[in-house]
Amino acid sequence: MSRRTPALIAAAVLLPLALTACSSSDGATTATGDNAAAKSDGFPYTVKNCGVTTTFTAPPKRVVTMNQHVTEIMLELGLKKSLVGTAYLDDQVLPKYAKDYASVPVIAKEYPSYEQVLATNPDFVYGGYSSAFTAGDGRSREALKKSGIESRLNTESCTEGDQPMDTLYEEIREVGRTFGVPDRAEAWIKQAKADNAATAKKLADLKPVPVFVYDSGDKTAFTAGGEGIGNELIERAGGTNVFADLDKPFGDASWENVVARKPEVVVIYDYGATTVEQKKKRLLTDPALADVPAIKNKRFAVMPLSDAVLGVRVPAAVDKLAAQLHPGATTP
Repeated sequence: MSRRTPALIAAAVLLPLALTACSSSDGATTATGDNAAAKSDGFPYTVKNCGVTTTFTAPPKRVVTMNQHVTEIMLELGLKKSLVGTAYLDDQVLPKYAKDYASVPVIAKEYPSYEQVLATNPDFVYGGYSSAFTAGDGRSREALKKSGIESRLNTESCTEGDQPMDTLYEEIREVGRTFGVPDRAEAWIKQAKADNAATAKKLADLKPVPVFVYDSGDKTAFTAGGEGIGNELIERAGGTNVFADLDKPFGDASWENVVARKPEVVVIYDYGATTVEQKKKRLLTDPALADVPAIKNKRFAVMPLSDAVLGVRVPAAVDKLAAQLHPGATTP
């Protein structure tokens, strides 16, 4: 997947199914909110994001989002009317966002050119992965700034070290402040904390299961490392990431190490042209993996890729993954 290549990851490029019906985000999304309704309270607002400090005197009004998880953050906060363009889905948007998403112009299937971005006359661009702002493609944050366009990069793509759930809360909080809807952001955070606490209570007495994430790869395994929200998601779902020592959100691991670390469950990230069944077949038919407990016992869990990155799906994804890692044990 082009936006998360190992080269990009080395430069700090770098969870889920629908949020539960009780999620606060439902209330936030249905609020009659857009920039026109946003209060002026809280401005000017200064925020430092991935090394870039920006002062907003009012909420941005014309926004382009690149990458699905940041688009869903905007929709969750009731900001669809602020969106003048969007690009680059990993999979399907959640059903709860489908109608709002359909109202936003898709300016490119993957990343738009700089000219395509400028054609929407934006005043703000929100990118999910560092590759959204690749300088070689003309979309650097510096180039946008020179054109009078402010920007934000999802924190997962620039934060070093472990990324606890608080990183997600802060992402939502800062976006809410930027767009003048802090109350919606805080309501979402409050419900997310309650949802995470409920999942933790169900898992309190269960032994963690060793997990290997299979994103993609043939000669090597492209997997989740220990510094992204995906690792936090696994731990909160009652698992231990066998490649938690990989000091990046995503990276390559040798198949020999997969064998040596004896995962009991393989979590498959579902996205793109390669299907889940094709990924399972690749693993099940590799003789070198035959003695891996997860392969021998055919224990697979599946997550949409958009579940496993820093976005509003994470709390529900924790609960859904927990049900796959500990079947029968997490039923309320």
